Amino acid sequence: MQTVEIYTSPTCGFCHAAKRLLTTKDVAFTEIDVARDPARRQEMMGRANGRHTVPQIFVGDTHVGGCDDLFDLDRSGKLDPLLAG
Repeated sequence: MQTVEIYTSPTCGFCHAAKRLLTTKDVAFTEIDVARDPARRQEMMGRANGRHTVPQIFVGDTHVGGCDDLFDLDRSGKLDPLLAG
């Protein structure tokens, strides 16, 4: 199983939806709250090619994107193989 990191903020509905999807798949993930830590937000933007919205999701070394991107991968059947590595 690949490592999963998700940059979030506490009041973000899209963040909660992305975490729910990962949880229903029994995927362990590391959540990084960027709301209280500007340095982590800068880190996220660097890793996400300048994208500044949350969530930003990474599976292993792959930048998945945001919540819609995660759900699109799931609908197309590409998320499970990505998670499996």
